[in-house]
Amino acid sequence: MKAVKPEEVLGRKSEIQFDDAVQAELENQTILVTGAGGSIGSEICRQILRYQPEKLVVIELSEFALYTLEQEISELLAKTGLKTQIDYVLGSVNDAAALSRIFNAQKIDVVYHAAAYKHVPIVEDNVIAGIKNNVFGTKCVAEFAHRFGTKKFVLVSTDKA
Repeated sequence: MKAVKPEEVLGRKSEIQFDDAVQAELENQTILVTGAGGSIGSEICRQILRYQPEKLVVIELSEFALYTLEQEISELLAKTGLKTQIDYVLGSVNDAAALSRIFNAQKIDVVYHAAAYKHVPIVEDNVIAGIKNNVFGTKCVAEFAHRFGTKKFVLVSTDKA
């Protein structure tokens, strides 16, 4: 198996220079990633760091997941020499006070909202918790991003759609 480029599938040259566009969007910016300790959120953090943002602010509900992410990112920064400042926030996307502190203290340029319960059968058995986290958590983060003039809000939609 080999990695496939979009041009190979499309049969034409891709018009979008993804890396250049992403570089311009993230370099020297302050980025917030919610749900940063999950499998999707942590991968987003790893990818974002390649583009050398000024600051990466991560929020995660699970203390163990946040600790694990902190250990991994510290090792990555030491190995690569990247100078991105990282702020680790233990908290919920439903916690308006925590979000207020984040948005008041930082000028967040881009939000990647990955915080969500994503395991459909579990969420189907726990509907209220799923709605509270996935719907109201998203609403809360989006409202703060709007209120504070965030340039871009990316809803990372997986099974939560």
